[in-house]
Amino acid sequence: MPVCADGHQSRAIDYCDVCGSALTGGPTPDPAAALRLCTACATPTSGRFCEVCGHDSALPAAAAARPGDAPPVDERPLAGRRWVARVYADREFYTRVQARKGPDAERVAFPESYPERRIELRGNQILIGKRSTSQGIVPEIDLGIAPADLGVSRAHAMIRVDETGALTVTDLGSTNGTSLDGAESPIIPQVAITVRDGSRIHVGGWTTIAITAEP
Repeated sequence: MPVCADGHQSRAIDYCDVCGSALTGGPTPDPAAALRLCTACATPTSGRFCEVCGHDSALPAAAAARPGDAPPVDERPLAGRRWVARVYADREFYTRVQARKGPDAERVAFPESYPERRIELRGNQILIGKRSTSQGIVPEIDLGIAPADLGVSRAHAMIRVDETGALTVTDLGSTNGTSLDGAESPIIPQVAITVRDGSRIHVGGWTTIAITAEP
C-alpha cells in the first residue's frame, strides 16, 4: 500500500486518500481492495457486499435491481427549476477550521486564487469529492482541480434529489466532515440532512458549496 510523504497509507496510487498529496512510487494496491462506490446506494465500499445496504456487487446489472431501489439517474434538469452549486474558497470557513485545529488543519493553506465555479446539478445523485481513476471515483462536483483543498476526501459527501425535487446532503464518512450554514459541528456521517435554496455546504479546509434554485 503506497505511503505519502507524511506517512499516510493510501489505497489510491495517484494521490493520498488522507491528505490529497501526490504519490510517487510505492507498491500497486490490490484492485479487489480498492475503494469504490456501491452501485445501489453510492456509499464507499471495498468489499463485495456493501456495508450499508448489503448490495452484492457481483450481481449482473439486471439482477441487481430490486423493488425499492433508487431510480435510474435522470440527466435532465429538474422540471420547472434547476439547482445550481456555486463552489468558492470561503475565508470565514477556513478561519473556523484553523481555530478548531481539524485533522489536516496544519497542512491546509488558503488559496491565493480560486476562481468561483457554477455547476448545474443534474440527475438524482451528485457526488462531492476528488476524481480518482484508480478507484473509479468521478465526482459531479470535483474538488480535486488545482488549487485543490487538501481537506476534501475522495468520496466526501453526496447530494441526493428525490422525486419531488427536494435535496439532501449526506457525509460519506469523510476525514474532515461536512457542515452546513456556518455551523461549528459537522453533520453525522451517513445521515441525510435537508438542503434548501440558499444552503451552504462546507467541506475540507476552505471549500463552500452554496446551493441555489433557479427558474
